[in-house]
Amino acid sequence: MSDSLETAVAAALRRGRSVPPDEPLHPLQWIGGRAVQAASGDTRDVLEPATGRVLAVAPEGDADDVDAAVAAARDAFETGAWPRLQPQRRARVLARAADLIDAHQDELAHLETWDTGKTLAESRDDMVQVAEAFRYFGALASTQAGDVNPVRADALSLTLHEPAGVAALITPWNYPLLQASWKLAPALAAGCTVVVKPSELTPLTTVRCVELLHEAGVPAGTANLVLGAGPTVGAGLVSHPDIDVVSFTGGIVTGRAIVRAAADGAKRVALELGGKNPNIVFADADFDAALDHALNAVFYHAGQVCSAGSRLLVQEPLHDRLVEAILKRVRAIRLGYGWEAGTEMGPLISAEHRDKVERLVALAQAEGASLRLGGGRPEGERFAAGNFLEPTVITGVRRDMAIAHQEIFGPVLTVERFTDDADAIAAANGTVSGLAAAVWTRDMARAVHVGKALRFGTVWLNDFHPYYPEAPWGGMKQSGVGRELGPSGLREYQEEKHLYLNLKVGPVGWFGVSGDGG
Repeated sequence: MSDSLETAVAAALRRGRSVPPDEPLHPLQWIGGRAVQAASGDTRDVLEPATGRVLAVAPEGDADDVDAAVAAARDAFETGAWPRLQPQRRARVLARAADLIDAHQDELAHLETWDTGKTLAESRDDMVQVAEAFRYFGALASTQAGDVNPVRADALSLTLHEPAGVAALITPWNYPLLQASWKLAPALAAGCTVVVKPSELTPLTTVRCVELLHEAGVPAGTANLVLGAGPTVGAGLVSHPDIDVVSFTGGIVTGRAIVRAAADGAKRVALELGGKNPNIVFADADFDAALDHALNAVFYHAGQVCSAGSRLLVQEPLHDRLVEAILKRVRAIRLGYGWEAGTEMGPLISAEHRDKVERLVALAQAEGASLRLGGGRPEGERFAAGNFLEPTVITGVRRDMAIAHQEIFGPVLTVERFTDDADAIAAANGTVSGLAAAVWTRDMARAVHVGKALRFGTVWLNDFHPYYPEAPWGGMKQSGVGRELGPSGLREYQEEKHLYLNLKVGPVGWFGVSGDGG
């Protein structure tokens, strides 16, 4: 298995080629420490979004694969070494995994670019952050101590942090390995055993990461991987009686279904369900910085980012000037294949997803918004077979329009006007989503006032998109439940136990001590 991915990518890179191999790759599942095909023998073609070619032929798992993977994880949790290792020893294994990810960064970045369509620069940045996640959570778990509770002088009361059990980790297609690392790293650091299900559209880097985890020393059965469709493999994991924790990143419809299914087993659930993220620019903002970040907020990875700032709110006095500057910059964005030098934006993940984005653009125009730029498919033979969409700017957007509320998940920037602080806050908070937001102003009192009033899990002040392993990530309202990253991200995979030791043993003497049985 390892030879299948590693050797194919290495051979391409040795030839000085960043293009995908001519022959499809053949990833496998990982169950009980072994690389295996699907129990049924079924496979699925993984298509390259830039060209439409078959990039890989992957196993198509089903209920039998889910049962086998969960059984391996359960056995490893109940009888294996990993949950019982000292946190410092788990940390050393995760640090070795981080070193291996660094050593294979170029290989992993190419796999990610071929699989998702994003640029190599973006993929390389992802791999740096993946390694950082494994190092951070290993170190965090190794330094976390239990608490001694101040109770009676003749008793000892301890709060312990123990692994929560077997975790099902269901990850999205837009940041396959980064999102997997945000779940794998804290779950493994906590001492859980896991079954990870990557998106069937983009499984390759997660497969390779699980290989590297085993190479780093994670015991057999601790990190399992099943490939396949959400309604089969994902749903099977969520409803499985031997799963204790479910962590999911994806759409809100699926998130709601997961909550309902997990409720039957009273499973712990952590959800990150995307957002409709306002990027608020006041008239006194640093113009050049706000302009540049407005583009980065929405066109990075072709807008396929859960925290994308696709909803630009501009204060009236600055609106026209900022819009004209944005249009000028957007016209110069270079579309292309992610592995080519000079490409600034790649394709969307699939033809079906592009159709969805195009329908939202058409609906915005039908509701009265103005399509100022883009909205169509780029011309030229090299774009014909891929899922490309032009970078798009829509102005004249009202707050009652669908496109002001629905997550676009594509390279589409919508622009709205606002008057003052209260108007900006009301507009930004006027959706059911609450993942991320940004505020641009030179007035620090205003920045803090507006930032505190926004109901979003992350609010950036004079910046957009940074996140760090040390800081929590997650949404308010319908953008999710729970947190990833930071100490909160580790606690999602831990149970708190109260251990009490009575130091003065003796009878209580409450019942039946009189000896009078009548």
